[in-house]
Amino acid sequence: MRQLMIASLLAALPFAAAAAPTWQTISSEPGKRIELDRTSLKREGNTVQAQGRVVLEKELVDGRSGAPYRVIEAVTRYDCTTRSANTIRRIFKKNETDVVREEEIKGADLPVRTGTLDDKVLREVCRPPKEGAVEIAQKANEAAGQLKAANEAMLKKEMVKAEKPEAIKAADAPKEGAIPSIKPNLKAAMENAKESAKEAAPPPPPPPAPAPVKVAAPKPSTVIVHTTQAPAPKPKKAPKPEGYMLELAHLEPAKQHAHIHWDYEGAGGPENWSKLDPKNKVCAIGERQSPIDIKEGIKVDLEPIKFNYRPSTFRIVDNGHTIQVEVGESSISLTGKTYELVQLHFHRPSEEKVNGQRFDMVAHLVHKADDGQLAVVAVLLERGMENAFIQTLWNNMPLEKNLPVAPPTTMIDLNTLLPSARNYYTYMGSLTTPPCSEGVLWLVMKQPVQVSADQINIFSRLYKNNARPIQPAGGRLIKEGR
Repeated sequence: MRQLMIASLLAALPFAAAAAPTWQTISSEPGKRIELDRTSLKREGNTVQAQGRVVLEKELVDGRSGAPYRVIEAVTRYDCTTRSANTIRRIFKKNETDVVREEEIKGADLPVRTGTLDDKVLREVCRPPKEGAVEIAQKANEAAGQLKAANEAMLKKEMVKAEKPEAIKAADAPKEGAIPSIKPNLKAAMENAKESAKEAAPPPPPPPAPAPVKVAAPKPSTVIVHTTQAPAPKPKKAPKPEGYMLELAHLEPAKQHAHIHWDYEGAGGPENWSKLDPKNKVCAIGERQSPIDIKEGIKVDLEPIKFNYRPSTFRIVDNGHTIQVEVGESSISLTGKTYELVQLHFHRPSEEKVNGQRFDMVAHLVHKADDGQLAVVAVLLERGMENAFIQTLWNNMPLEKNLPVAPPTTMIDLNTLLPSARNYYTYMGSLTTPPCSEGVLWLVMKQPVQVSADQINIFSRLYKNNARPIQPAGGRLIKEGR
């Protein structure tokens, strides 16, 4: 009995080992190591789902649980064509085995910037599988061979049909003096078929016709046939408007809006965002939505934001909702965590209010950390002096929507967009555009930056109002630097 138990345990060992991830280091940097589990790759067209992780040298404290962690595992879906990524699940671990917290994420696809963690993983997972070209060639050769064989078989079949003699119809050889009839003469047809078979010796004979069936002529007396008549089938009732029809009724709002893209007014306006796509349901049911009216915050000594912005070239696009700008290597650091700058964009008027007051415009600088958390720095813009940073962007504004412009030599410095005083408000909120994902750290600069009336009017010609309405604060804690 004991031997059987040991044997069963040994037999189970390979299966347990196969289920564990096989981590492979793809990048080592100061303070962290990036690893990929290649057994987790799932390819579907140009999309690849992969599980990766970041192993940190020093522990960080989880803001939600308060527990320390050193390992962040993430399941992310990468689009190799558009170079975008969407993290769908994260696991925070104290070590290889002890889990601190897990979370499912319903976020949006974000562009992958060169040099970031996601960029390094994307380059690995989007490489074509080994021998993929050979396998494709083999399949193409097999398909070509099958097609050739099918064509040859069809050709032979047609040649056999062409060699067979045409059958003689009885109506084509009537006897002399016979009255033509529209009914076929079965006896004459049989005799003609037999003669044709004898004359055609070389080619294979046609299949023999079935023997004529002799049918006795009915007597002049009346024949009465007794049958049991089956009851007539009842007419089918029209289906009740239940089940499938109810499902259609439930889906009707989505069907009505299926062809509508989200916008800031009309059928695609904010009140309908959750109806346009099931992924946007958080826009309606979320409890930590943005923007909010920032007021009644507690005044404390906040840690200064460390801005690691460097002058760089840029890429600007009118994406149909706003003017969006991507720049080179830039990031911010806060509470021991680094957030890489993904993009910045503009809203008119400012989406957030401060003590009930809106500003003429706002610039949102969207950052992303290695663990996937987003941090948005909001720079409020008010009417005043011309802004050199904004003017450089407007000078290179695209002539058409969704047609990016990347000036090869023009440089911008994000530091010139920031206010001289770096004090800020902070709270936890969401993206202000669909799918309205929550868990976003908001950092709203207290001091506004001036832009000229002409610069505001230029943006207004494109987007007069692209601000989401104020959302309920819901008793959220707001901190204000003093």
